[in-house]
Amino acid sequence: MAGIYLHIPFCRQACHYCDFHFATSHRQLEPMVNALIQELESRKDYLEDAPVETIYFGGGTPSLLEPKHVDRIFETIFRLFPVVERPEITLEANPDDLKGEYLKFLTESPVNRLSIGVQSFLEEDLKTMNRAHSAAEAHACIDKCRDAGFDDLSIDLMYGLPDRTKADWIENLEKALQYRPEHLSAYCLTVETGTALAHQVKKGKVTPADDQAAKEQMAELTRQFEAAGYEHYEISNLAREGRYARHNTAYWFGKSYLGIGPSAHSFNGQSRQWNVANNVHYLKALNAGESPAEKEELTFTDRFNERVLLSLRTIWGLDLENIERDFGKTALHHLRKESRFYLQKGHLEERENRFFVTSEGKSMADRIASDLFALENDLL
Repeated sequence: MAGIYLHIPFCRQACHYCDFHFATSHRQLEPMVNALIQELESRKDYLEDAPVETIYFGGGTPSLLEPKHVDRIFETIFRLFPVVERPEITLEANPDDLKGEYLKFLTESPVNRLSIGVQSFLEEDLKTMNRAHSAAEAHACIDKCRDAGFDDLSIDLMYGLPDRTKADWIENLEKALQYRPEHLSAYCLTVETGTALAHQVKKGKVTPADDQAAKEQMAELTRQFEAAGYEHYEISNLAREGRYARHNTAYWFGKSYLGIGPSAHSFNGQSRQWNVANNVHYLKALNAGESPAEKEELTFTDRFNERVLLSLRTIWGLDLENIERDFGKTALHHLRKESRFYLQKGHLEERENRFFVTSEGKSMADRIASDLFALENDLL
């Protein structure tokens, strides 16, 4: 099985924290859709006829696509790729876009899952982040999506915001829970170089939440949602039973995926490639019949390190038996040696021949994984 990701590189305005690739001018929207279709055509063999079980429109803001654009993209995908009978098809959207005729169109399209960029139900937070929607629009949007018949909704929230209290975060969680979304993604605010937020922090206008506050907010997130019957199945993602995001879960299990659009990544198990993160250069390359991508062949050690990083982020953990099968006894010995510290500290635990990050270690999962990484000579 495989997935297709489409990066739609346009937004209405720039959120202060965001370092994803996008443009606020929409003059190139039509040429960009043409280029996306051209890239799909040129890379139709990348997945080697593996059945496509997930399609994901990310960005940027995919809900800026007009219905005619969405229709053209679907026509191309279903013509070129073997799509399974019931694929998961997700479209990321901002609350201010999901209304009226556009929402009606989506209910009649192949899209069957919406990922709604709420980020916060508190007006102060939305202003701090420079979001285009209001808190009232966030609430109205979810109600409208339910009324329209969507039964697979994911809500995005952000924690670790400046000058917010634990009570503010609890209020946010309670507001989200009242809608019983099938899925929730929660991300800790990070200060990315080159963003408006980074400039505000440098000027002393904003003080980011400290690590302890962010850790407590993550713990509160887990507590409230698990009590409500959700599984915290990946560091940033929670779901009602059986409602995991199939597309993202495929990433964590190392399945192949094709990335289309500026800055999009692709992976086939042996190599990774990524498109140029520049709309003009992307369009120019495709118009000249050239590839907009760079490629990296993954070494044996690269594949081992990716397995460690992705597995430890999930409730399925790092399978030591599979490590020995796929990477050998030396790799298993390396893991056992490097994990001792975190096992003793209670940040890792071993159950049924698997390593799992504990609740204490969850906020530092990526650091734990990086400390378990191997260098090229370690696995010889």
